[in-house]
Amino acid sequence: MYAILDIETTGGKYNEEGITEIAIYRFDGHTITDQFISLVNPEKEIQPFVVKLTGINNAMLQTAPKFFEIAKRVVEITENCTLVAHNAQFDYRILQTEFKRLGYDYQRKSVCTVELAKELIPEQPSYSLGKLVRSLGIPVSDRHRANGDAQATVKLFKMLLTKDASKKIIQNNIRAENVGQLNPRLIDIVERLPNAVGVFYMHDLDGKIMFLAKSRNIQKRVNQIFVNTSRKFMKIQKEVRAVTYDETGNELIALLKENSEVNLNKPPYNKKSKKLFTHGLYLSEDKNGYLSLKIKKAESTGNCVTTFSNYQQAYNFLHKLDEEFELCNKLNGLSEAKKNCYNYTIGKCKGACICTEPTQTYNKRVKKAIFEYSINHKTMLIIDKGRNASEHSFVFIEGGDFKGIGYFDLNHQINNIEIVKSILAPMQHTKNAKHLIHAYIRKKRNLKKLNFN
Repeated sequence: MYAILDIETTGGKYNEEGITEIAIYRFDGHTITDQFISLVNPEKEIQPFVVKLTGINNAMLQTAPKFFEIAKRVVEITENCTLVAHNAQFDYRILQTEFKRLGYDYQRKSVCTVELAKELIPEQPSYSLGKLVRSLGIPVSDRHRANGDAQATVKLFKMLLTKDASKKIIQNNIRAENVGQLNPRLIDIVERLPNAVGVFYMHDLDGKIMFLAKSRNIQKRVNQIFVNTSRKFMKIQKEVRAVTYDETGNELIALLKENSEVNLNKPPYNKKSKKLFTHGLYLSEDKNGYLSLKIKKAESTGNCVTTFSNYQQAYNFLHKLDEEFELCNKLNGLSEAKKNCYNYTIGKCKGACICTEPTQTYNKRVKKAIFEYSINHKTMLIIDKGRNASEHSFVFIEGGDFKGIGYFDLNHQINNIEIVKSILAPMQHTKNAKHLIHAYIRKKRNLKKLNFN
């Protein structure tokens, strides 16, 4: 027996959401045998973007029952059922959270139609409910309302049952009794973690770090690990005794700490560090004295301006540079034109490709592009958000090498290297660290930088 459901919520902070609407269909594999649909008064404000998405507003819920008034009905209609939902982890978590507020330990097996669809209907352009059912010709009405989405999920699940001729995939995807929920010890660990960006550390019985990772939401990521059914994470769930964390304030420092501390601590459940980049942008000079930037495999670091995770990233970025700084596609290897490049014909290239632009003026723009996007030979700070509203963070680069990270109060002046070094948390310079910094600079175009050169 299955209980196919959909839940709409208020939105807001993780594990602080409230239910605004719920729809549950009890399904025996062939027909619907029972159903329950209700608006719910969450006793808190609905986020504006949720109102716009669902059409459910605060006024509509004033006379709706509160969750404690419908809780018994939810328990009864889902009794001895496997919960089925599109992104089941979300709906199940919300239900468990609501029941926990009432002091009730709500436990059910669950299966996710996203996971089943990926197994049974591979290579779909999207597995979001709306796009998936539309591509499969399943009619859906009242999108982003609990009843409409639950009905669509019933029809999708019927199709998936039909496609699962061997029945093996459904058996493998139905979670074991204790999967999808947390035992009390793990629940306590998760509840003490922040919804913040940083690095978390999982410790074994002896206090040793067994796994560490960066995350933009520490609590959410640890929770995901604690309900993950892979062999690796189920071992972690059994062995973990504590989780500590460092908030970092921003993703760059989290990335750099993760990269540094995996190498330093060598936790057994972390993969060995591997090179994070495959290609680089290299500076050269042609026989006419023009500087050029060309993409090559990053096998050496000589004259490497910046690095990329793959060729396509490098290709897209070089096109962006050519547009931003009016550089020549032909000189940079993006055009195979025998004479002038195409950009010259439309006025976006000033003629370096046919040697009509003075090398001095062209090379000045190349150097400006390099200065903007590379840390090579620089002594500088990259300044970003701190761990709270009263501080900033910084990443310190000296002579093009990454030296470490630090934080300073908004009221303090960071205007010389000695002050920087006095509050610096040193870290090892590696090629991966340099790559992470370059990638972040490209991603965050308006980062504040303080140059000491």
